[in-house]
Amino acid sequence: MNEKLYDLMDWPKIEALEYAECDNPHSILGAHVTKDGILVQGFFPTAVSVVVKTEKNQYTMERMDEDGLYAVLLPRKKVVPYVYRVTYDNEETEEFADPYLFDPVIEENDLKRFNVGICYDIYNKLGAHPMEINGVKGVLFAVWAPMAIRVSVVGDFNLWDGRRHPMRRREESGVHELFIPGLKEGQIYKYEIKTKGNKNLLKSDPYGNLAELRPNTASVICDINRYQWSDLTWMERRKKEENKKTKSEKKSNEKKQDIEPMSVYELHLGSWKKPEDGREFYNYREIAEELKNYVKEMGYTHVELMPVMEHPFDASWGYQVSGYYAPTSRYGTPEDFMYFVDCMHKNGIGVILDWVPAHFPRDTFGLAEFDGTCLYEHKDPRKGSHPHWGTLIYNYARPEVSNFLIANAMFWADKYHIDGIRMDAVASMLYLDYGKRDGEWIPNMYGGKENLDAVEFFKHLNSMFKEKYQGVMLIAEESTAWPKVTGAVEEDGLGFDYKWNMGWMNDTLEYMKLDPLYRSNHYYQLTFSMIYAYTERFILSLSHDEVVHGKGSLIGKMFGETLEQKAASLRALYGYMMTHPGRKLLFMGQDIGQVDEWSEEKSIQWNLLEYDLHCQIKEYVKALNELYRSNPALYELDDCDEGFEWINCISTNENILAYVRRAENLEDMLLVIVNFSGASFENRKFGVPAKGKYKEIFNSDSEKFGGSGFTNPRLKQAKKEECDGREYSITLKVPPMGITVLKYSPAEEEVVDNKAAKTKREKAGKKTTAGKAQVDQIRDAIIKDGV
Repeated sequence: MNEKLYDLMDWPKIEALEYAECDNPHSILGAHVTKDGILVQGFFPTAVSVVVKTEKNQYTMERMDEDGLYAVLLPRKKVVPYVYRVTYDNEETEEFADPYLFDPVIEENDLKRFNVGICYDIYNKLGAHPMEINGVKGVLFAVWAPMAIRVSVVGDFNLWDGRRHPMRRREESGVHELFIPGLKEGQIYKYEIKTKGNKNLLKSDPYGNLAELRPNTASVICDINRYQWSDLTWMERRKKEENKKTKSEKKSNEKKQDIEPMSVYELHLGSWKKPEDGREFYNYREIAEELKNYVKEMGYTHVELMPVMEHPFDASWGYQVSGYYAPTSRYGTPEDFMYFVDCMHKNGIGVILDWVPAHFPRDTFGLAEFDGTCLYEHKDPRKGSHPHWGTLIYNYARPEVSNFLIANAMFWADKYHIDGIRMDAVASMLYLDYGKRDGEWIPNMYGGKENLDAVEFFKHLNSMFKEKYQGVMLIAEESTAWPKVTGAVEEDGLGFDYKWNMGWMNDTLEYMKLDPLYRSNHYYQLTFSMIYAYTERFILSLSHDEVVHGKGSLIGKMFGETLEQKAASLRALYGYMMTHPGRKLLFMGQDIGQVDEWSEEKSIQWNLLEYDLHCQIKEYVKALNELYRSNPALYELDDCDEGFEWINCISTNENILAYVRRAENLEDMLLVIVNFSGASFENRKFGVPAKGKYKEIFNSDSEKFGGSGFTNPRLKQAKKEECDGREYSITLKVPPMGITVLKYSPAEEEVVDNKAAKTKREKAGKKTTAGKAQVDQIRDAIIKDGV
């Protein structure tokens, strides 16, 4: 053994390296200037020979111990680029640049910002990023594990040996970093973390952009920056619409007003359609091509995807996330998912993602006890555990954890161009006692049950997100009466754009289950929603949560002895939803009257469309979407009480509602009559808000929707007869278990009663000699003009 070389080496540090306890491997490995030359040291346990190659020379390294440490002293004064040529005991040889020859890549300022929770693009720093440094191609790895003794990158490329690629700890930041030359996309990796309890943990990358297909759990090297987007028109339009809203808000100093309608189709990608060729799932690209056709046909404005973030368990539907920065590999690659979003945008369809910042699973390969300590979660189970869900709760007070989540929301807007984020289980985050019994939770500093850290997290996320990604919606699934969920952060609100109206959903579905004979005592469940309708910006949701866990399908919830009766009830429910203030959301399958409860293991029951009843339900929902999108009165003033007015909300025995919806042009009005009873009314009088003409433009009892055809084909002229506290009224046919929508237009001429109209028609008839056909034409013309 070369004694001079041996004496130059720092053997205590080498021992720490070989026992896999070194968090500063660059101080040993790589090239170091000494008074005798350049000392190069490398660790290659299975090598039989190692050569250092510079541009002009090559030097054979000496094996210095039985563990595999090699060293050589180069007769030089300065370090020059070099590569290793290593021959292994299996007779394979490879050449690669020394990972320990490279300086740190991540800027100190970025690490400091991360440690205080404000590095919103930390996903560009941490994780695995293919790049080129000084002409050398490789991958930069970085992970936050502050309490680890040592962190290594392991994979097939180094026999999963944590001694071969230990990472450099970046001082006090808790971040470990290493650039490994020669690695390529598609190679799998994990982090081996040695804890202070002397355990070696194998963890997938919290910031990884792709994961293996379950049940495998390794992260996969992937470059997500190459996709060529073609949705510029959509993105520019989205910005312009947001600017219009902002100007409108400043001008009126009121709540923002929507410019466009919002009807959302919620779906689970894995069970929307199942392949017939034996595969488990369709690819993102395949789904995109079929889905965009269906969504366009049906008239939805957006799709909302149940979580596409990587998750280990199919039956969690994605709500127990293990890979927050990776679209699940069940359906393809990140570029495949980018294609999906791009395809939606090119077809005028927005994309909303479900997102789960409330909790995460306990799987040992994931975030749980990530560095041997409760890094992402609270240590005390009264703060850090969901006893009913079996999951862990994030520690929102830790800046790096908050940064992980806030940056993740921004990541999906930045890298995947998504149009909205719907945050799951917000109520569970806001309340410390959510789902817990006495003794299972700890009050806040004031003795209350409010999670003050989560409140600040929401305010931080929503304020910074809106500043950076204007026009991207933030939606809360929040089931309580927490105030100002959609209020401005500056006014002590949480800052969301929308909130799911869980109260409306629960009340309405409970009402619809009842026999119409007994609904009168529950009439308030229909009207109560308007008491609080303008306290938040609401989305009316009939989501997946209502058709799982033994709840059955929506059509199955409807009262009725036959499927036809249930279908009529479903039409009434959907009509009420579409004309009630609030944006709309409907889960897949319910727009064709799916009979079975939804299961992630099976496709939607598309075969039902072989039957007329289900085709009629589909056509009905399609027509409702068209009605909604083509009538500004149904969406322009969703957030202002000027947009809604009760005509009749006291007909408890009849189970009838009557109300008016208005657009910004207040004369643009729709009169809506909803009959939730099984009785029809031949000549039911209703008060109207103004004199003029009322034309039926929609009736759920139309024969094309499977109804009996009890409609109002003729235009109705308001008469000066008091009803419902109104000076004017009209008389209508009201179909059973149905909805009627009439469009208002002003009239110049007032008609007091039918006798006057009859006299006018008789005079018109006498003035013509053109025969009965011409008399009929004149009569119809007079009626059209306002009689």
